[in-house]
Amino acid sequence: MIGSTVDEHGVAEIVMDNPPVNALPVKGWFDLAAALDAAGADPAVRAVVLRAEGRGFNAGVDIKELLAARDHSALVGVNRGCAAAFTAVYDCPVPVIVAVQGFCLGGGIGLCGNADIIVASGDATFGLPEVDRGALGAATHLSRLVPQHKMRAMMYTSATATAAELHAFGSVLRVVPRAELRAAAFTVAHDIARKDPNVIRAAKESLNGIDPWDPKRSYRYEQGFTFELNLTGVADKVRDEFGR
Repeated sequence: MIGSTVDEHGVAEIVMDNPPVNALPVKGWFDLAAALDAAGADPAVRAVVLRAEGRGFNAGVDIKELLAARDHSALVGVNRGCAAAFTAVYDCPVPVIVAVQGFCLGGGIGLCGNADIIVASGDATFGLPEVDRGALGAATHLSRLVPQHKMRAMMYTSATATAAELHAFGSVLRVVPRAELRAAAFTVAHDIARKDPNVIRAAKESLNGIDPWDPKRSYRYEQGFTFELNLTGVADKVRDEFGR
C-alpha cells in the first residue's frame, strides 16, 4: 500500500498504491506518516517525492471502513491517522514534492496543502467533497491552495478545481502530461538535492516558523465539528445515503 525507496541523489520516493481509488484505511494513513517520518530522519535524504499509482492521487479516507465499524473507533482512528500523515508532510525536515494525477480529494488535499511543492498532470482535479460525506476538515489545507472565497465555494458545493486553475493561483508549480509527471517531480527534487542539505533543512524549518497560522492546530479544530456531526447522528445519515 505504501512503498518507499531512496535514489543515489538522496531523493526519497514514497508511493501510495491502494486500488481502486487510493482511499486509505486507518492503517494506510499511519503507514504513510511512518514512511515520511523515516525519510525525514534519514540524513542521506535531501528531498521527498510523494506520488501515487493508479487512476488518481488520493480519494481520502476509506468510507467503507467507516460504514463497517460498529462504533466510532474507525472514525477516531482515521482522523488521527490523517492528522499524523498531514503533520508528517508538514514537519518533514526536507522539502516534500507531491506529484498529483487524476483526482485529489479529501485527505489528498491535506497532503497537498501541507506539501512544499506541487506538480500535477493536466487531468488532475482537486476537491473537498466532505459535506457530501457528513464530515468536515482539510479546509485548512485547501485554503493554502486557493483563495479564501474560492475555498468556501468549493467547500459548500463540493466543486473541484483543475490543475490549470491552481497553477494560475501559484499553488501548483508545473502542469505536465501524465506520462511526464514522475519525471517532472524528480526534476524539481534533484534540483533541491544539489543544494547544501544543511541549508535546505534550515530553510524548511524557517519557512514553517513564519507560517501565518498553524495548520496542525487548525485542522484539529475542524475535526471537532466532524466528531460533533457524528455524535448527533447527522454524519451517519449522510454516509448511509452516500453508501447506497
